[in-house]
Amino acid sequence: MDTRFHLFDNALASTFAKRFAQAALVIHQSSLPRATRELVTLRVSQINGCGACVDMHTKEATAAGESSVRLHLVAAWRESSVFTEAERAALAFAEEGTRLADAHQGVSDETWAQVRKHYDDDQLAALICLVAQANAANRIGVIAGQKGGSYEPGTFATMFS
Repeated sequence: MDTRFHLFDNALASTFAKRFAQAALVIHQSSLPRATRELVTLRVSQINGCGACVDMHTKEATAAGESSVRLHLVAAWRESSVFTEAERAALAFAEEGTRLADAHQGVSDETWAQVRKHYDDDQLAALICLVAQANAANRIGVIAGQKGGSYEPGTFATMFS
């Protein structure tokens, strides 16, 4: 299937994307560790089947120094030993916050308690916003039929200027 709609070729969609990226800047400037941000957005994108976002977050994480082993194991993080307790809490939070239709209660009290144990209020706020924004970006990408494979690391950062 070809890309259905080229978002950056449309003035309205391009303007929206730039403002969306500006909102992401708030999260990127937070104290939530970059590794956690990349792992969470990668996992959300995997769940939602957004090839363009999986491509972007894999390449951005690699450019930031993330190991290929950890990136390859994100989809099976529960069965892996390479993630910290804090990262595991964030990944559980990301999954439950993404699979809202699959879990009648959304994020469980147990997962919430684990996240609270590892992240302060600002980091938690960033994590909540990150999961919400990643899900929104995935939906845009999937609906428009955006394909993965051609993303160049650093491209997203240019949207902040």
